[in-house]
Amino acid sequence: MTTTIDDIREILKKLAQSQQELNQSQQELSQAQKETDRQIKSVSKQIGELGNRLGEFVEYQVRPAVVRLFQQRGIDVHEFHPGLSVTRDHEGLEIDLLVVNDTDAILVEVKSKLTQRDVDEHLQRLAKFKRLMPRFRDVKALGAVAAMVVPDKVVSYAYRQGLFVLVQSGENVIILNDAGFTPQVW
Repeated sequence: MTTTIDDIREILKKLAQSQQELNQSQQELSQAQKETDRQIKSVSKQIGELGNRLGEFVEYQVRPAVVRLFQQRGIDVHEFHPGLSVTRDHEGLEIDLLVVNDTDAILVEVKSKLTQRDVDEHLQRLAKFKRLMPRFRDVKALGAVAAMVVPDKVVSYAYRQGLFVLVQSGENVIILNDAGFTPQVW
């Protein structure tokens, strides 16, 4: 079988056509990938917003209960401050709920689902609280975590770290720590 110049031209023409089709397919795939990425970004944003709204819901469930719950535990707090934020010396601190009286301050971290990492981050927050908010340097600082969902191992971990654990129980918020619990003081 002899290959002629016309055969070679035909082969080259088919290769060029195949290359053109491949390039067009790659462009279509790239456009589809961009659209998929856009949709993923949009869904991720919506999920994040929903998570934030759920966290707000939990916080609004906890707010009316915190003063009463801690008073029942013998800590005569009488006011709470939601959503505190401070920046000092290039370092920041955000507190979901600060429950106070003249001698005590309880920093409450609120989550929809509490994790051990959340507990660790709250412990770091407690460690820098008085330094970043010096007007509270003479109070006894205590910590609490509150959530709608708290796995048992996270409850145990938070308890061992000296934190109060508040959870949703039916229509109420309760403190899970037993009456003999002694909170860590910062």
